[in-house]
Amino acid sequence: MEIHMVQVPGARGSAPSRPARLRGVPLRAGGLLLALAALALVCLLSVWLGLKSIPFADTWSVLWHNDGSAEAVIVHELRIPRTLLGLLVGAALGLSGALMQALSRNALAEPGLLGVTMGASSAVVIGIAFLGVSGTSGSVWLAFAGAAFASVVVYVLGSTGRAAVTPDRLIMAGAAITAVLLAFNSAVLLLDPGAFNQYRFWHVGSLAGRRMDVVTAVAPFLLGGTLLALGLARPLNGLALGEETGRALGVHIGRTRWLGALAITVLCGAATAAAGPIGFLGLAVPHIARLLVGADQRWVLPYSAVLAPMLLLGADILGRLLVAPAELAVGIVTAVLGAPVFLALCRRRKLVHS
Repeated sequence: MEIHMVQVPGARGSAPSRPARLRGVPLRAGGLLLALAALALVCLLSVWLGLKSIPFADTWSVLWHNDGSAEAVIVHELRIPRTLLGLLVGAALGLSGALMQALSRNALAEPGLLGVTMGASSAVVIGIAFLGVSGTSGSVWLAFAGAAFASVVVYVLGSTGRAAVTPDRLIMAGAAITAVLLAFNSAVLLLDPGAFNQYRFWHVGSLAGRRMDVVTAVAPFLLGGTLLALGLARPLNGLALGEETGRALGVHIGRTRWLGALAITVLCGAATAAAGPIGFLGLAVPHIARLLVGADQRWVLPYSAVLAPMLLLGADILGRLLVAPAELAVGIVTAVLGAPVFLALCRRRKLVHS
């Protein structure tokens, strides 16, 4: 007897899903506009709230008129870059999670399954331990290169042999690469306490301390990956109906999967490079989006791109306020909030016996 996980709602053979709450283009578009308005409000709160208390009127004033005061420096040099990075990283993680679940048709899939996150981590470990890299700016490019390299290796391993490349083969290759790189990281860090001390601040996942140079470094990759991901919405809808039906509808299955894997690599790799590994957003947010708008990827992807940064910035604000005057890294907050969500998702999955 085998036990199989039910596929993502909308995939062929999946159990009937709960009816979408927002039906029709006007309601879905209106909901997206409301989500954008809520995101704008969260961004404003992110610029306003922090370890140093600044009255809202002063924050609003220096936001538009940089007068060189201490408050203006805090807002423009620290909080605005932090907020912009949260926007970009959150959108990237939400989109890459939605893509991963759509491509694999597995509701519990998340971007780290392709080895992207661990590839970025290994590159940072190498840079710190052997190349003398220090600081966020230096680790960004290393992490992105490591993510790209790991993705290429996973794709090569997943495409060897006569069988066609499938999401299952890529996930298996990603799991193998992740295990190898995790062992490598552990060995290096255990032998070099200094490298471990520096690496742990990056590995926890944080938006703090990132300046505008980090934002400008990863922004082109994140924006390009976002456009690529949104452009795959229609082919992913066809793929959800099954390969044969998808081909009959004109979907290029191989090209869709390849472009999807590329988008996941770029989005997750750049986001991890900039902010470190941040978990659960890529897993939970697509479920929230499907709960609101159903399984149509033309709406799931935009909603994921808006809801994820809202949750990430909200968690970042919460981390600043909970233990003030200290601060919790956003990766810790998302893990604490996301673990119950993950357990709830696991409990909700229906098991089919065959």
